[in-house]
Amino acid sequence: MNGRLTGKTAIITGAGSGIGRATAILFASEGANVVIGDLSDGVHATARAIEAAGGTVAAAQMDAGSENDVAALVAAAISRHGAVNVAYANAGISGGMPGIFDLTVEDWTEILRVNLIGPWLMVKHAGRAMMDAGNGGSIICTASVAGLRSGAGSPAYSASKAAVINLVQTSAQQLSGTNVRVNAICPGLVESGMTERAFIYAREKGVMEKVGRLNPLRRAGQPVEIAQTALFLASDASSYVNGQAIVVDGGLSSSHPVTRQETGKSAA
Repeated sequence: MNGRLTGKTAIITGAGSGIGRATAILFASEGANVVIGDLSDGVHATARAIEAAGGTVAAAQMDAGSENDVAALVAAAISRHGAVNVAYANAGISGGMPGIFDLTVEDWTEILRVNLIGPWLMVKHAGRAMMDAGNGGSIICTASVAGLRSGAGSPAYSASKAAVINLVQTSAQQLSGTNVRVNAICPGLVESGMTERAFIYAREKGVMEKVGRLNPLRRAGQPVEIAQTALFLASDASSYVNGQAIVVDGGLSSSHPVTRQETGKSAA
């Protein structure tokens, strides 16, 4: 049986854990040849999981904010499989939760380098490869609900993710006529490598019921739930979706902050 990505080659960064790992495993299960990268050696564990399931994978430890490393990952995909059809710029860093007066220039520089320049590098190198091949393709970038409005991340992180949304919109226009689509996913609170400490703390304190309570589903998301959206954007099912930032947050961003009412009770 053919999968939704059979015959396609997909690059995924940040594949050593969380959303990137879940996406790599899902893409491979749907027939894609996956070429994955991450700064951590967790990328090799992801590769082993894919290989154990019978998938096709190549893995490299790399810096998603380094032009040489991104260009090399794209080149490796083309060398192995002849083309790049999907590129998911997922790698990112949070930088913690310092206030605007606590951040340093170095903090801002590093967060923007990985979170914004990294996706731009993927658009530049994978987008060029797709355009030159003449067969179109799909580029996906991980943004965040923090890029939509304040309250979900530090100033530098939030600004970097807002910029990713604009990068996607601008890139879609720049690639007009090439059939290369560029979209973003804006996750809400997801249990991943980036948020691992918060989830460990909540479990240790016995307060997991409070995690994700601000969204209408009243829970955190799982990496595979973001991966499913990435699969949609990578597949031909999204052939007319371009330049969009798709929010996957349990409904968190659907409302301004309100005082929660008990179920069945109306506001006074």
